[in-house]
Amino acid sequence: MNQRTTPLGFGHLPIGRDPLSVRRRVEAMERVMEGLFVIPGTNRKVGMDVVLDLIPFAGSTVAAAIGGWMAWEARNIGMSKTQVARMAGNIGFDWALGMIPWVGAIPDLFFRSNTRNLRIIRKHLDRHYPATVTLDG
Repeated sequence: MNQRTTPLGFGHLPIGRDPLSVRRRVEAMERVMEGLFVIPGTNRKVGMDVVLDLIPFAGSTVAAAIGGWMAWEARNIGMSKTQVARMAGNIGFDWALGMIPWVGAIPDLFFRSNTRNLRIIRKHLDRHYPATVTLDG
């Protein structure tokens, strides 16, 4: 495994191409995009995906580009074209919802494409690279 890391505000992430490094990067990005903070008075986590959707058109496109990066990482670890296409569908649907100015952030509270895509990636990694399995604490 490549031990080089890059510093971020919430820890260090590996920059290698091995499955464990990929897993750590996509998990961290999913946290940023979907679970960065909790809405006060609720138990609902939101992230940059919802915040970006408040910027008409461009915000949704930036969020889709980040989702595309996650799909690209998935393809690089050998995920099938079908799995990557499913991820692209999630990204596209999320992008389309976000294109509705200001109101597009509301469906994003319930349709979390990055979380769905992380589930697809984890399933693949757990099956093909069991050494990358981490316990959520």
